[in-house]
Amino acid sequence: MDRRIFGLETEFGLNYVPSDGRRLTPEDAARHLFKPVVSWGRSSNVFLENGARLYLDVGSHPEYATAECDQLEQLIAHDRAGEVYMLDLVDQAEDQLAEEGHEGRIYMFKNNVDSAGNSYGCHENYLIPRKIEFKRLADMLIPFLVTRQILCGAGHLVSDDQGQVNYAFSQRADHMWEGVSSATTRSRPIINTRDEPHADAEYHRRLHVIVGDSTMSETTQLLKIGATDLVLRLIESGEIYHDLRLENPIRSIRQISHDFTGQSVVRLMGGDEPTALQIQWILFESVKEFIARHGAHHDQVDTVLELWERTLNAVETQDFSLIDKDIDWAIKHKLLMGYAQKNSLELSAPRLAQLNLTYHDIDPQRGLFHLLKRRGLATSVVSDAQILDAVNNPPATTRAAVRSKFIRAARANGRRYSADWVHMKYEDGPGGIVLCKDPFATVNAQVDELIELMGQQL
Repeated sequence: MDRRIFGLETEFGLNYVPSDGRRLTPEDAARHLFKPVVSWGRSSNVFLENGARLYLDVGSHPEYATAECDQLEQLIAHDRAGEVYMLDLVDQAEDQLAEEGHEGRIYMFKNNVDSAGNSYGCHENYLIPRKIEFKRLADMLIPFLVTRQILCGAGHLVSDDQGQVNYAFSQRADHMWEGVSSATTRSRPIINTRDEPHADAEYHRRLHVIVGDSTMSETTQLLKIGATDLVLRLIESGEIYHDLRLENPIRSIRQISHDFTGQSVVRLMGGDEPTALQIQWILFESVKEFIARHGAHHDQVDTVLELWERTLNAVETQDFSLIDKDIDWAIKHKLLMGYAQKNSLELSAPRLAQLNLTYHDIDPQRGLFHLLKRRGLATSVVSDAQILDAVNNPPATTRAAVRSKFIRAARANGRRYSADWVHMKYEDGPGGIVLCKDPFATVNAQVDELIELMGQQL
């Protein structure tokens, strides 16, 4: 698939810290956070004028799902737009709490674990052809996803069975329990099989990947989505490459995360025992050869390949300076290890745990990642102007443009409406439900007729 629809769903960690001793439960904090949304949307689950979905997920986790995107930079900008939306809700909630006599701050984190050991995710969505055999795709993709954490893990401090704290590649790896499953929370799989294509099911399927870490770094995001897209393109081509099926993906994903050298050996179903790094090199070379034969399908392919290769070289040589402005786990590793060395601290020190968390604070004035970025210690992919445009406008090249037009017209005319990824309907008056099953379509005559009909009824 040369042109693909992408989407990201990010669940944010939420914490209220009182300065007057009056605590709020996460449920109360989330309720205050979503009051403005419920006020105009009559629900805590709404679609926005930029085509995105904003909602309160299980466990009082605010969640932002980007609009459909078909370009990597576009996707990154729209993911960052979600942070802007969340910060605006935080500001409104803190003002409201102050009016009610509460003194405190709401903190929002783009990470994957809390202090109680709960995990919340960053889910990736890729449009794939219905005709491809899903089991074959999963068998070929899971080895890439299991080892992908050495490319784009967020980095984390973890305790082993003896209580020793070590630095790991991934926050999410220890919370996965199956390779492939229809579950999402009860028994988290690497790939979720629930068949909700949000498109014409005759032609399309949605690949729902829930194993990845949330990323603060835009460069990490570029590599995570870009490399996955390239591997998918290789699989979809039907070309045969190495059989890398893992004997036990869940055991392997934990071993790889905890072995920061990338040399953790995993057992394949065929009996071979390569390292995580070797598996990634095999996949990288396979993709590189595929691109040499068939050509690049977008203008970011060379950038993704260069970053992929450079990250593998960094792990292989243990020279993290090659990527310590680009890849989250390496950026954070430099921060934490530098602070520990400067202050003669063990990795188990509470101060390092605090820094580990504060790295993921999305507030530009508090978050350590944002501080590093301002100091030129973290690279960017998109500009502030691109992020602001994504806050206000949908991707112009996908179905999100149709949804946005529908929602803007309804809100401008004070009409009640309902919308999801595929359906659009005005709640009052004639017109019925319009289905937009083509995620690549930027215009829809039925939606235009519905908007015109609404205008005639005013």
